[in-house]
Amino acid sequence: MECLGVSSAQHLQALSTLLSTQQQDDDGDDDEDHKNVTACAGLGPGHIGPPPKRDKEVSTVYEKKNSKDIWSEEEVAEGSQYDDLADQRPQPEYEIILKQSVGTEDLFLGLNRKDPSSMCCEAMLVKIKLPDTEPTDVVLDVKEKFLDLRTAKYKLGLHLPHPTHSHGGKAQFFSERGELEVTLLIKRSMDFINMQ
Repeated sequence: MECLGVSSAQHLQALSTLLSTQQQDDDGDDDEDHKNVTACAGLGPGHIGPPPKRDKEVSTVYEKKNSKDIWSEEEVAEGSQYDDLADQRPQPEYEIILKQSVGTEDLFLGLNRKDPSSMCCEAMLVKIKLPDTEPTDVVLDVKEKFLDLRTAKYKLGLHLPHPTHSHGGKAQFFSERGELEVTLLIKRSMDFINMQ
């Protein structure tokens, strides 16, 4: 196959002379060319640069400690300590609503680049229906990714869809409806949408 008047054999020879590490004589012996080609054929991308040092031990993320622990604390899901299979209390009905503050400049002009997706929401509202429950009977514990609610009649262990600021939320109990509303601020990484 010819490419601009140069044969593929000439391309291979030119490539082998570029890759060869030995000085070649001007003899042009085919045996030397063959030796250079076979010597360079075993080289790959890993041979570029200085050789790796073998004396260092590679540390891994999952390096076990000297204890007899099976899991580290980072590997255990948050809220798993609240899972109790022997507890037969029913789970109450709940609803998660994502909220965002939208002004006229967002609605009509789109100046803040907000859209209706969950990535632009600032808060999460969790509505929990607790009929025949007094506000003093409610025990609520909110973590970054987990909400734990316990009453005499109900138990709810809820893994939240987004990380939250656990200390920045508020809870309000409506006795006439028998409903608890928990508002949590969503913890977002600082991206161009949330910069204000």
